[in-house]
Amino acid sequence: MAQMTYRDALNEALREEMSRDPDVFLMGEEVAEYDGAYKVSKGLLDAFGDRRVVDSPISELGFAGLGVGAAMAGLRPVIEFMTFNFSILALDQVINHAAKIRYMSGGQIPCPIVFRGPNGAALQLSAQHSQACEIYYAHAPGVKVVTPATPADAKGLLKAAIRDPDPVAVMEGELLYNMRGEVPDDDDFIVPIGVAEVKQEGEDVSILTHGKMVHVALQAARALDKEGVRAEVVDLRSIRPLDVDTILASARKTNRVVYLEEGWGFAGVGAQIAALVQEEAFDHLDAPVLRVSQADVPMPYAKNLENLAKPNADRVVEACNKVLYRK
Repeated sequence: MAQMTYRDALNEALREEMSRDPDVFLMGEEVAEYDGAYKVSKGLLDAFGDRRVVDSPISELGFAGLGVGAAMAGLRPVIEFMTFNFSILALDQVINHAAKIRYMSGGQIPCPIVFRGPNGAALQLSAQHSQACEIYYAHAPGVKVVTPATPADAKGLLKAAIRDPDPVAVMEGELLYNMRGEVPDDDDFIVPIGVAEVKQEGEDVSILTHGKMVHVALQAARALDKEGVRAEVVDLRSIRPLDVDTILASARKTNRVVYLEEGWGFAGVGAQIAALVQEEAFDHLDAPVLRVSQADVPMPYAKNLENLAKPNADRVVEACNKVLYRK
């Protein structure tokens, strides 16, 4: 095991997979000469050259499409969006082409491509640069979506995504890049896509979540512990496919579920989880499934309003107490 930051774990994953497979290449804005906007690709240009670490024009639709074509031709592109907010410009290539080409070709044309970059809100980047985009991708069959919350998961899920035969969106937490943690020192370490992780065992209420909200959930669980409430925290890690078994096992164990997500609640990930739990574990529930999400407004720029719009531990504690009928 080695201590490293989330960004260095991603860098190590890219370096290892590019060394292992010569068909893997990285492309995006400023990934080469500048070492990446968030320094995730630091040193890769020197190590692999400009045919495998490629600076692109400022055209998400263009270089995403180039990547899809390269994947269809047999390569394994990793397309970096400087932020997933910008990836909205490339949704046609991702949803209409990458996600559908294997199906539309009767299995003849695979598309092993990774789309990766920071997702969600950072600090005062305003409405157009603060969106949690995972549901845009997860809605379409054909794209896998993962949301690593720790350095170990960042490395393991990115490596799994690069090796996957299908398109995978790796949604990284923009505020997590400096986070440190233990990462297995193993060239073949992967975290399987579609496998959730129970971050904390509990028996009173389940807090289900994903991405950087895992850390908010753990903060809420610590606050609840002081009140004598044992909350179970489950990190989905993968939005599509979902680890249905782990989700339902936790719901059946605690009989109460709160879903925490960074994005908007309307038609969000939490809505999907709430539907799943009530369809498959209704008889085990002692309270309705509650959701905690961003306020239903574009993200404000003003710091005080931004803080009010974002989900936080206090709101999670409040929701947990509500399903426990404590307050």
